[in-house]
Amino acid sequence: MPDIDRIASSYQKRYDRYFTGRPGTAFAIKAPDGSQRIFGKGEPEFTLAATDSRAMRALASLDRLVVAEAYLSGGLEIEGDIEPLLAHRNFFDDKHPMVTAWHMFWPKIHGQERTDAEHISHHYDIDADFFLSFLDKRHRCYSHGIFQCDDESLEDGITRKLQFSLDSVEARAGHRVLDVGGGWGAFTEYAGKQDLQVTSLTISRESEKYLNDLIDREKIPCKVRYEHLHEHRPEKPYDAICILGVTEHLPDYDKTLALYKSMLKPGGKVYLDASAKRRKYDISSFLRRHIYPGNGSPMCLHDYLRAVSESPFQLESVHDDRHNYALTAKHWAERLDAARDEIEMRWGKAQYRKFRLYLWGCYDGFKRDDIQAYRVVLGTPSASVA
Repeated sequence: MPDIDRIASSYQKRYDRYFTGRPGTAFAIKAPDGSQRIFGKGEPEFTLAATDSRAMRALASLDRLVVAEAYLSGGLEIEGDIEPLLAHRNFFDDKHPMVTAWHMFWPKIHGQERTDAEHISHHYDIDADFFLSFLDKRHRCYSHGIFQCDDESLEDGITRKLQFSLDSVEARAGHRVLDVGGGWGAFTEYAGKQDLQVTSLTISRESEKYLNDLIDREKIPCKVRYEHLHEHRPEKPYDAICILGVTEHLPDYDKTLALYKSMLKPGGKVYLDASAKRRKYDISSFLRRHIYPGNGSPMCLHDYLRAVSESPFQLESVHDDRHNYALTAKHWAERLDAARDEIEMRWGKAQYRKFRLYLWGCYDGFKRDDIQAYRVVLGTPSASVA
């Protein structure tokens, strides 16, 4: 087992470089025998406590993915507040080029549609109750809300976003609307109860079952199809398309915009919202391996708008939703923590810890502007103009 003093020496050198010219956050590392070493001044804001020799080796690596996996396995505990730990995640290295290469090139070998189905299944094909343990209770929406104030409820923020999406595409009773990525039925139910004929696409079997049960139970004029967007061939054009938090899984912007255009009536509109990064495919090894495998990417806004400018679409509006997504992620993370006992009992400690790192990490990323988020509305010329 690596000696704690030897590990502490490496940490101190890294600490001095990382906090050069700015106040340092105090934290500690702890060995299985209880001995610990503190870095910085004052009481530690968090402690990384190893419970076995494998976790000590993980700490010695100073590797973000290795440390995170030690936490998932239970060999490493986080004592204290998780937020300052995640705020300083760049203290640790994240150099796993083969993880990125594998996930980027596998779809080119086996086909985008097939690998997307496998990767979406990895994330979504868990019992729906797991996601419902932290999503809003009114709509079950797995994308961000729009808040009037910071202390507004998650449920009200999600309702406002759903209505905004319908208003943006000028949806009216009887209109046919394509919902790309049906999730747990937030858009399907909300729009269906306004007499919109929604076709929801999904490539998750759990989502498909949930949506079919929802449609039957609520008797709404909607249907679900287990189908990739690339393979969807509508019977006739749609009046509008809405994509809530799915653009991240559709990184070929030129192709998806061409598909949207081919599926819309003249004058039809597209609403989409998405998390974003300033550099495309800038995703940590932890997210790529454990949360969203595959070649997806948070939206890169300038690349997306370049594709829009080269398409027939007209850009009608762009809204900066970073703060809205930070509030949403905080709600989700707090609800996940509140449901910890049930989650660990039903789906295991590793599942809870994985999503704890993910959701609190998202909140931290949005808060620090490491991650952005946008709403985008696109229009097409009317028949008279076209």
